[in-house]
Amino acid sequence: MAKRFPPKTVLALIAASLLAGPALLPAQAADAPAAQAQKIPELKYERFTLPNGLTVVVHEDHKAPVVAVSVWYHVGSSYEPKGKTGFAHLFEHLMFQGSENHKDEYFKPFELAGATDQNGTTWLDRTNYFETVPTTALDMALWMESDRMGHLLGAIGQKELDEQRGVVQNEKRQGENEPYGRVSELIQAEAFPANHPYHHDTIGSMADLNAASLGDVKQWFKDYYGAANTVVVLAGDITPAQAKEKMLKYFGDIGAGPAVPRPQVWVTPRQKSTRGSMTDNVAQTRIYREWNVPSRTDVELNQLQLAAAVLGGGKTSRLYQRLVYKDKLADDVSVDIEQHVLASLFELQVDVKKGADPARVEAAVADEWAKFLKDGPTADELERVKTGIRAAFVRGLERVNTQASILAEGQLYQGDPGAYLKDFDTLMAATPASVKTSANRWIAKGDYTVTVTPGKVEDTDFATYAGRPAQPGKPMDELSAKGEYTIVKSPVDRTKGVPEVTQFPSLTFPTLQHGKLANGIEVILAERHEVPATQVQLMFDSGYAADQGRKLGTSSFTMAMLDEGTKDLDSVEIAKREQRLGAQIGSGCGLDACNVSLNALNDKLEPSLALFADIVRNPAFRTDDVSRLRGQWLARIAQEKSQPIGIALRTLPPLLYGEGHAYAIPFTGSGTVPSITALDAHDMRRFMGDFIRPDNVRILVAGDTTLDRIIPQLNKVFGDWKPGAGKVPAKNLAKVASPDASRVYLIDRPGAQQSLILAGGLAPSTRVDNNLAIETMNGAFGGTFTSRLNMNLREDKHWAYGAYSFMPDALGQRPFLMYAPVQTDKTAPSAQQILAEARGVAGKHPLSAEEIAKIKEGDVRSLPGEYQTTSAVMGALEDIALYDRPDNWIQTEKARIQALKDPQVQAAANEVVRPDHLTWVIVGDLKKIEAPVRALNLGKVQVLDADGKPVK
Repeated sequence: MAKRFPPKTVLALIAASLLAGPALLPAQAADAPAAQAQKIPELKYERFTLPNGLTVVVHEDHKAPVVAVSVWYHVGSSYEPKGKTGFAHLFEHLMFQGSENHKDEYFKPFELAGATDQNGTTWLDRTNYFETVPTTALDMALWMESDRMGHLLGAIGQKELDEQRGVVQNEKRQGENEPYGRVSELIQAEAFPANHPYHHDTIGSMADLNAASLGDVKQWFKDYYGAANTVVVLAGDITPAQAKEKMLKYFGDIGAGPAVPRPQVWVTPRQKSTRGSMTDNVAQTRIYREWNVPSRTDVELNQLQLAAAVLGGGKTSRLYQRLVYKDKLADDVSVDIEQHVLASLFELQVDVKKGADPARVEAAVADEWAKFLKDGPTADELERVKTGIRAAFVRGLERVNTQASILAEGQLYQGDPGAYLKDFDTLMAATPASVKTSANRWIAKGDYTVTVTPGKVEDTDFATYAGRPAQPGKPMDELSAKGEYTIVKSPVDRTKGVPEVTQFPSLTFPTLQHGKLANGIEVILAERHEVPATQVQLMFDSGYAADQGRKLGTSSFTMAMLDEGTKDLDSVEIAKREQRLGAQIGSGCGLDACNVSLNALNDKLEPSLALFADIVRNPAFRTDDVSRLRGQWLARIAQEKSQPIGIALRTLPPLLYGEGHAYAIPFTGSGTVPSITALDAHDMRRFMGDFIRPDNVRILVAGDTTLDRIIPQLNKVFGDWKPGAGKVPAKNLAKVASPDASRVYLIDRPGAQQSLILAGGLAPSTRVDNNLAIETMNGAFGGTFTSRLNMNLREDKHWAYGAYSFMPDALGQRPFLMYAPVQTDKTAPSAQQILAEARGVAGKHPLSAEEIAKIKEGDVRSLPGEYQTTSAVMGALEDIALYDRPDNWIQTEKARIQALKDPQVQAAANEVVRPDHLTWVIVGDLKKIEAPVRALNLGKVQVLDADGKPVK
């Protein structure tokens, strides 16, 4: 529910995506008009304020019958006094515990109404709650949001506080149990003085969470959750007139709340460099470096965003070129900005290559940094980054929840929902000289460096770490503006409960169209004309399962090599051309298919397709490129083996399927160290010849095009593609019997704060006739927030941050898995509860009619909101093609769900959930968990290493 690391501003998110890799760095073509690059779509809005001070922003978007409701409270962890760290986030959790007029789980009415994109997040400067609902469910959503804003305290007691305290503490354990999971707390403590509001992390300390009293949390609500401290954005299928009527009706009687003391901007840059170190359960050394830089409301931060992208934004960036390509000292490097109101953090991160000297890495970074500070970015670098920001923004606007977030951030932080336009104008107006000036002002000195090395996990709560000493000069808090606020009597009778949603909008999904290229390749098109861009995907029948009889990891490694060089282009030139064309090109594999995808702006579709086809048809597999990617790949495998879920997903599938099966592989698809070490260009060319061929592909297209336009364009680049000799190899998807009895495999992770429990068996293929019944059963048992597993281990026992069951889709038998990361001392009791739930649903506690109806109704009613984006439509095309479904599969889904009978769903539970034939993989600190787990007598127990090999 609550996220520890919530999203940043939209422009920061775009910048982060830019820094993630060159495929996400689309740029304007050199010959496009400069004026075109200066434009982004404007989100038209109307803003009004209720008499009680609540600010409302409305944006109309009628493409789908849904409305995004986004409620932003102007309070975050920076408002917490000493000794009360974690309060803002803890209170966010309590907001989901029900209210005075809805004394039940907050999510229930939303699940029944088919809500999507629902969550709550806390960050340093704000707390937000959001959901996207069918238009006809808007009254329900506004009733629910207003009831917890105006009528919460009577519903919060000691029981609710203790429950969510436990959940939050397990969220903290879960985050810190991940590799590098505690670094952010250390960096924040060292970045800001002890008397700075940002000195502590949002999650807080265990001690402060334990000390939180009922009086404390109720006072927090009274101080900060008033109407005048809130912004509500409604974006989607709504008009301003409707919004005014509904907002006044539901929120008008809520008190404004007191004036809020606001912390003020205090950047506190350091004058000299400082250092620290940490050991952790990690696979490789990682270097972090941080500078304090201006507030997110300071236009100078836009200059630094551009500097960050040039320095560390993917393959073409300065540091990637130097550390990864030239000096071969690192597997990855990135530069990003974490934006906040009082100050921001400019952050460098380097994954040091195994065997490389970290001192040499730092020397190379210092050399490139000095060059950048001396000369600044080139005009070409800056133009590519600018255009990337524009293109990413244009593509990101399809989802109404994103639109709402953009407008809410502008209003909350700058008093202007359209602030993003001003930020964008500042970015576009930046010059090499202006970026250089800002870089020299802010990132030329005063860095803090921390090096994390493999070693023992320190038994320290870094939320209590002393860090940087207090500094003089802290500005006084300033009270928020005091207004003449009044409340308006509401016509709503809340004693009648949540408004019932009785009508639901119909789904709109494009009719699929079919065509063929000159060489017989099938093309499937779904038209979407909201954004001037087209997505193309080549889907090959292959996947991880095609590794059978080959070196494990061949499929995914080969596909990752495609954009590392063609016969005529090296990887850097490919990345630069993608940028100049504004194209996103990616490739990868799943269990049963591999794909190569293109997202192109329509005005550059033909040259983008030419580059796309060159990457697919002419991979070079040069020795240097293979060697570089191999090093990064081996580092990835090592990282997987240091992550609890990575260990489990590598280990469990071979145990479930048995030796020789195509699915008896690490489900990460990365292979093994010996197989990747031995993989060579011959292996990859053989895979290409067997599977990546025109007689084994379907081309899926979604976006702003027509069949008459796209077929000639595809013919031009793929119509003359001819298959090689031989046939496409068959994959072994033979049926596997369940084990005679349950088995337990333990994997040691010394010092782990939590144990990861993964238990399961094999379910039928996604293609079986009763797949819908199986999916519905899973939703009720463990697939939703209010499902049995999560309500037991999270909400009732609060031993876990979340507990779920899931089934990865597959052409063959697919795994049915029950998943729960739990606190270490509750490992055995949690396994006992999981087993009890499994026995119950397949035995004396079958699914009730109410449980089944909840899933069916939620699935039907969420359909109109599921396909807001072209990417979502493409995802549906993939499923239809891969599982040989009829073209009207999405349009007929409602009828198929409604026709499903309860006995069919229960029969699916009896078929899939087999409690006496489970395979358990439990990853944790064996010194603490082995004896209690053995005492449960779940089955024969064996200890494995992280490679799945027996230890004892």
